[in-house]
Amino acid sequence: MNIHEAKTHLSKLIERVAAGEEIVISKAGKPVAKLVPIPQKKRLRLGMWKGKIWMSPDFDAPLSPEELKAWGY
Repeated sequence: MNIHEAKTHLSKLIERVAAGEEIVISKAGKPVAKLVPIPQKKRLRLGMWKGKIWMSPDFDAPLSPEELKAWGY
């Protein structure tokens, strides 16, 4: 699509891009720009990991001397 067409039909192009299409805009027959959709962030919801992860009851227990040595302490 050339620049003149893009300017004339910008709102229609935006609708197409919002639907997932990528559109290349050319000047003098050479591609110069690309319209692409912006990825939408997924919203995190409370409790979404419930039942999917597990944490050991001794997770925050002090490390043994051997473990500390292994970590360079």
